[in-house]
Amino acid sequence: MATATLSSLSRPGLLIWLEKITNNFLLQRIVRALLTIWIVTTITFFVIRAMPGNAVDILIQELTAAGVSPDDARNQAAALLNINLDAPAHEQYIEYVGNVLRADLGNSYKSRGLKVSEMIAQVLPWTLFSVGLSLLITFMLGIMLGAIMAYKRDTWIDHLLSNLAATLDAVSPYLIGLLIILLLGVLWKIVPITEMRGALSPGIQPGFSLEFFADVLNHVKILLLVYVLSSVGSWMLIMKSSTITTLGEDYVTVARARGLPDLRILTAYVGRNATLPLFTRLAISVGFAVGGSLLLESLFTYRGVGFLLARAIAERDYPVMQGVFLVITMAVVFANLFADFLYGWLDPRIRIAGGGN
Repeated sequence: MATATLSSLSRPGLLIWLEKITNNFLLQRIVRALLTIWIVTTITFFVIRAMPGNAVDILIQELTAAGVSPDDARNQAAALLNINLDAPAHEQYIEYVGNVLRADLGNSYKSRGLKVSEMIAQVLPWTLFSVGLSLLITFMLGIMLGAIMAYKRDTWIDHLLSNLAATLDAVSPYLIGLLIILLLGVLWKIVPITEMRGALSPGIQPGFSLEFFADVLNHVKILLLVYVLSSVGSWMLIMKSSTITTLGEDYVTVARARGLPDLRILTAYVGRNATLPLFTRLAISVGFAVGGSLLLESLFTYRGVGFLLARAIAERDYPVMQGVFLVITMAVVFANLFADFLYGWLDPRIRIAGGGN
């Protein structure tokens, strides 16, 4: 009787709690973000293990080639890498999820003794610096040029910038990087590409000094150029489209009829509303840029997250691959989550439509 009464009392409470989550703008996005991270992490775990070849098999082959019997080689590999080779996949998955919840990403198979979290912590700041600086430059440049294209539409300036933006947007970032290396580094010898490998020169100590910042910018400047050239075109086209749409709104027509100056209309009426889609895109781009650094960082030997992931894939280093993919997933998901909050703050209509208070 007491159990039935407790059940009848708890059921409405659970329904009220679920209803609050369903109708709350903030909780909706947080629950969706956590669910997305769990799904992607699960898929990544099993997909990585389906890849042909792995660091464990390579180590067993090396030990066998050195004269160790297959059974002993297998046992030594399991002991060195601290894994249970006989555990079924679902048990390994449960153990992995439990470790992740404790912020333990495991140890690298190839760099034995090094924690994956420490390896990622060493390279993540360099990727965030290059990605963040390039996005800031591209965002400001795209807004400025896109607004010029919209205000000067159907003129030679508009046609020139539109064609340039469409061309840059269509070319692969990797191809732009190869062309820059070929032209600036090999043919014209303007930039010493080989001296710019890595994120920091040997002997330079990190710190708040002019020498440190100058060396960091020297190593990242070509990578920044590629990032800006490969993404500024899309920012220009989006800003142009958004500005043209905003210029046709009724409140802009009313503002002009009231005799407000063009600068006032641009800053108070057109600018804020036209840049709304770009602010959300900027937040989302941060997450995708972290994951998209794989090819470019490998091309320029810039030791960031992308370079670490490329090396882990080549070496079939499962823990490092899983850790980097987890970081990339979290970056993308939380960037989208931040974009939702930002758009809801900039445009309250979105938050109200989503049930927020």
